[in-house]
Amino acid sequence: MKLGVQLNSFDWTGGPERFGRNIADIGRVAEEAGFDRIGVADHVWQHPIMGGPEANEPECYSTLAFLAANTERIGLTAMVSGVHSRHPAVLVKAVSTLDVLSGGRACFGVGSGHYEEETHGLGIPFPPQRERFEMLEETVQIALRMWSGDRGDERPFEGKHYQLERPLNLPQSISRPHPPIMIAGDGEKKTLRLVARYADACSLRPGPQVPDKLGVLRRHCETEVRDYEEIEKTCAFAFDVGESGEKVDELIGQLRWLSGMGVETVIGFVPNVDRITPLEVIGSEVIPAVADL
Repeated sequence: MKLGVQLNSFDWTGGPERFGRNIADIGRVAEEAGFDRIGVADHVWQHPIMGGPEANEPECYSTLAFLAANTERIGLTAMVSGVHSRHPAVLVKAVSTLDVLSGGRACFGVGSGHYEEETHGLGIPFPPQRERFEMLEETVQIALRMWSGDRGDERPFEGKHYQLERPLNLPQSISRPHPPIMIAGDGEKKTLRLVARYADACSLRPGPQVPDKLGVLRRHCETEVRDYEEIEKTCAFAFDVGESGEKVDELIGQLRWLSGMGVETVIGFVPNVDRITPLEVIGSEVIPAVADL
């Protein structure tokens, strides 16, 4: 099992004045501790479960680019980009640039999006869910077109929601054939079908429903003539080791539970991550204990 760290709460000691130093320290220590990747929440307002609109929420891809400059090996991904908030070509360009600047460490985390309040507050369109699923599929199709060949597939793209006269993409991503695509969500009829058709990884909610969701994904893979084993099974979680590591065994047990249901990679929110010690504890005691799961 591989572990990643997710940054989705920025209620840190010292406030925004210390964000740069804190994020650089988190990236450095997470890399040294053996985390596989860092995921950054992609919202423009803080999510209600993490404090709501009045809490701090730095922009995702600026933060990932800063992490790229302060790390050398760790993977970098959005958790995840809703398709309604950026034009697909601009989003693919951001991921491509992150991949180039990081030396091939970017992942394309994408989903149909949610959190309607932030979009209304900032004037960002928020189409109905049915349309957002259509937009999601077209976004992934555009990404694959822009990441094809040495320059992108430059033939026009004509979709229901997006039309591109020339999907040129320079510089191309360093990751070949493209940065891994992770589609988030566990909807059985649409999301998991899109995972089977296009994605390199899924991102599921943790819980006893995981085996059933993976069973649905397997059936979609059979329909799409896709190798189920090629798809990385990930989920988001919380890595709470306590104030001084007293919850380490509990966390290891939770990770074994997830592994037993078929999860291969867990990307966790770490309480008090800015204190750094929790990352060090996970690196020394948790990551080695679950490496062979």
